[in-house]
Amino acid sequence: MTDARSRLRHGRLSLAVSFFIQGAVFALLVTRIPAIQTRYGISDGLLPVFLAAVPVLAGIGSTATGRLVAGVRPGVVLRWVQPVVGLALLGAGSGRELWQVAVALGVFGLAVGGLDASMNMLGVSLQHAYGRSIMLGFHAAYSLGGIVGATLAWLGAHEGIPLVAIYAPVVAVAVPAALVASGWYADRNPGDEQFVGGSGSGAADRGMRFLLPLCLVMAFAYIGDSTVSNWSAKYLQEVLHGSDQVSTVPYNAYMATTLLGRAVGDLGVRRFGPVRVVRAGTILAVCGFGVVAVAPGAWAGIVGFTVLGLGLSVIVPQTFAAAGRNAEERLGARASDAAVARLNIFNYVGFLVGSPLVGALGELWSYRWAMVVPMILVLATFRYAPSFGLSGARYGGGHERPSTADVGRGGNGL
Repeated sequence: MTDARSRLRHGRLSLAVSFFIQGAVFALLVTRIPAIQTRYGISDGLLPVFLAAVPVLAGIGSTATGRLVAGVRPGVVLRWVQPVVGLALLGAGSGRELWQVAVALGVFGLAVGGLDASMNMLGVSLQHAYGRSIMLGFHAAYSLGGIVGATLAWLGAHEGIPLVAIYAPVVAVAVPAALVASGWYADRNPGDEQFVGGSGSGAADRGMRFLLPLCLVMAFAYIGDSTVSNWSAKYLQEVLHGSDQVSTVPYNAYMATTLLGRAVGDLGVRRFGPVRVVRAGTILAVCGFGVVAVAPGAWAGIVGFTVLGLGLSVIVPQTFAAAGRNAEERLGARASDAAVARLNIFNYVGFLVGSPLVGALGELWSYRWAMVVPMILVLATFRYAPSFGLSGARYGGGHERPSTADVGRGGNGL
């Protein structure tokens, strides 16, 4: 039992490292899109095509991973796709021709879909093995990585450092670190029903209708998230008349409160249960959007984005956890990975819809009113909150189980 608990601890730490690395890599890409556009001479008309292709390809990658883990452990998938994501980032920052950035972003999209799906599959199975809420902690590591990545991106922009000079050192550290951490991933045993049956089970696929509310919640949450990542700087500059330097603050403030909410969120779930935590997060997110929409100046807008981060922080991790748990309770262990892979697609649906939706409404109407639309969509999460609370969901307050040996050996050999 001691050996099993040690494997769980190592698996938890190694997965947190992967979440951290991905947060940093993703932030380094999205916060430097203007620099990438300038480097390759991408026109304003063509840029949305490039940006839309990444989540579309990521959805394909997530779907493929849902099928692949029928015969390959999620940890094996994660071990090999995470370095590809890092190398694709480097490719996007070091090329010269338009076709080079197109290939780099295409590879990034496909690989990041597999990465997001496999990371969250491992997180859900580890939470099940622990018998208590730990999923928010993994996403806290992602947020911390995002802060580090965004800070490096700001430093590069402020000092005029070329993209490749920022990306190359990060990738040189991140790729070996990810490969080393992958040696301790804690997958389920090869003999488990989930591994043998896999996520490609026809019975499991046909019984996934219960996921629909969670899929909607995931899409709405990422519409809100993409609004911040893509429009917060422009909103502060053009609507609230903030300076160029102040316009970089909202995303970092948003990431900071996202980190805070996720760092303490597991304790809240153990004490109050996921339904109450998700509802509280929804209320905070709606209030944050409301403050942003009516803000009289830049610093009031920053306050709104800060509150928004605190609210949205708990929704996505709990949506993954609820999907895996509900699938396992309803359809058996083999359905958990399938549920996570399917739900993960709506992450990209939210990104694909959110940015152009807010941009179009901002141009046709006003950016203040455009902020009301994601606010209303996020508010719908309040209605779907009961989907987060099947039996045993609380993992605490009398429901917590001792750590078990549900997860197999730390290595991920083929």
